[in-house]
Amino acid sequence: MPDTLPVHVNRASLHSLEVADRFETDDSFEILLINHGEPTHVHLHVDDALSELASIEAPNHHVERESERRVRVTVHSHGSAFGKLKIATSYGAETRYVDVDIDEPIETEEPVQVDESLSKPQPRSDGRDDATGVSAVPWPLLALGLVAVALALVVAAWVGGTAAWLGAFVVVAAVAVATALAVGE
Repeated sequence: MPDTLPVHVNRASLHSLEVADRFETDDSFEILLINHGEPTHVHLHVDDALSELASIEAPNHHVERESERRVRVTVHSHGSAFGKLKIATSYGAETRYVDVDIDEPIETEEPVQVDESLSKPQPRSDGRDDATGVSAVPWPLLALGLVAVALALVVAAWVGGTAAWLGAFVVVAAVAVATALAVGE
């Protein structure tokens, strides 16, 4: 369906209007004001039936000599409407009415395109190493774990005894478990 309604102004004579009698659309469209002569004012208005679904950005438009001006007609909601668009030049010197038929848009289902790239592994963005699938250990966690292990071994060696070495073993095991959990996430 067309998305532009051409309106010829001043083509046949001063203030003359030439426009189609009927216009059909299923969405917002533009009115193209084409002035073939002297500068003029063009007034646009949608009747009550059309105003339920559509509105014009502004009703009055000045069109310079030998120029074009586009005016947007916005369809606000889906539905069907039939009404009249009033077009007048030079404060009513010439007036035309266009039957406008707004149809409910037809829903079309677009096919999904599938290509070879879907069969290849996609890069991960969750911080895991693509080659191993394992996340890198954050450096602050690794450094803190190594400090805890070193401190536990130094204390065990200085204090001596089974209890001290058992405590150092517990610290080493806890750091290993925490590191494994951080890598597995």
